[in-house]
Amino acid sequence: MSKYTFLVLMIFVSFLAYSQTDQEQIDKIYKTSLTNGKSYEWLDYLSNQIGGRLSGSLNAEKAVQWGKEELDKLGLDKVWLQPVMVPKWVRGNPEYAYIETTPGNTTPVNICALGGSMATPFGGLKANLVEVNGIDELKALGENQVKGKIVFYNRPMDEELINTFQSYGGCVDQRYSGALEAAKLGALGVIVRSMNLRLDDFPHTGSMTYDDLPLDKRIPAAAISTNHAELLSNMLRLDKSIQFYFSQSCRQLKDVQSYNVIGEITGSEFPNEYIVVGGHLDSWDLGDGAHDDGAGIVQSMDVLRLLKESGVTPKRSIRVVLFMNEENGLRGAKKYAEEAKRKGENHVFALESDSGGFTPRGFSFDCSDANFSQVLGWKPLFKPYLIHYFEKGGSGADVGPLKKDNNVVAGLRPDSQRYFDYHHAANDTFDAVNKRELELGAATMTSLVYLYDKYGVNPITSTEKLKD
Repeated sequence: MSKYTFLVLMIFVSFLAYSQTDQEQIDKIYKTSLTNGKSYEWLDYLSNQIGGRLSGSLNAEKAVQWGKEELDKLGLDKVWLQPVMVPKWVRGNPEYAYIETTPGNTTPVNICALGGSMATPFGGLKANLVEVNGIDELKALGENQVKGKIVFYNRPMDEELINTFQSYGGCVDQRYSGALEAAKLGALGVIVRSMNLRLDDFPHTGSMTYDDLPLDKRIPAAAISTNHAELLSNMLRLDKSIQFYFSQSCRQLKDVQSYNVIGEITGSEFPNEYIVVGGHLDSWDLGDGAHDDGAGIVQSMDVLRLLKESGVTPKRSIRVVLFMNEENGLRGAKKYAEEAKRKGENHVFALESDSGGFTPRGFSFDCSDANFSQVLGWKPLFKPYLIHYFEKGGSGADVGPLKKDNNVVAGLRPDSQRYFDYHHAANDTFDAVNKRELELGAATMTSLVYLYDKYGVNPITSTEKLKD
């Protein structure tokens, strides 16, 4: 028997094992979410009454208290705050920038400081530019052509790739490490094309690093909107002598205490086996973080509520975790995993939603072959809801630290084509989220959690251990 035939047979046999009761239960979950969901109402409050939730900010702490209060209202078995120290970076006054062709002849452009960047010198920074298509091209130029200039990274996201996260991954290094590499060559500052597939006027922030570069060697870094990146590039083609000016007053302050927010339904049969569902409570400060990751937060909260509303009594302990500080440190995820390890907790499954509140398409799974075969057997249960994407791959930044050889971590995969129109930008606001799409995502997550709670995970085989 061929490997392919065996896999098909396993999937068929697995599906036969799942009764009509499962389809009926999943139908009930979807109907409850679409007719009596809470995710959109919660997102409205989180986005419009609290707003952007940068780690260490007042809004982030308001979100922590709101999250705990709402979970308390659900009547869960346990709700608590898990302390975690987080970085505190503040943007300061609004950034300002322009292109200067001749003295006094300027064109204003839209920029925003990258998260973690230092400020420009008092009065701003003005210099000639060198345009590059990425870090490799910068290094090829060498110090002679970079020193004393502002480096303009203008590598766009690849429009040909259907997987927009793959496109993002192909150029985000210039945002994250661009200032570090430019500083080594004597650059004065860095301007980075926003990580965005469309042309618009919104600059997109995001995290960056100086690594262990001495403080006196660090340089300011900002993102420029895609429209103005195109303008700047075209102007440089006509005149290499133009100058760029920008001013920003951001600062990195001392770490402060914040919290992960955790709620639990204790399992009725296997209380020491844990299933986690979550997203990150923090966001960048330019918009209100509705897609990134308010959507994931409220969907994860609604998973526990939908299970209760649908009459499911979980066998295993199911936790929702509202992780703090995913955007600029991942401190919350690391703290949760560290505490779970210290307590010897057995996390059998973890699911994250951190790809926006768009129409759900399926999941990606980080797991053994045996566990992937198991989940493929559940795929027909999702077919009525047009959920078709079940692939091995990454899970999510916040649940990743929980991965072990014998468990499963997964990520919800919504349609990603519009996600980077909003990611880390001022237009990531509540009005950009569709109520029905958000509720479909909550139901899809709940259905997968229901199945893992009912059937558990497959043990890793000795062959798979050898492969690892």
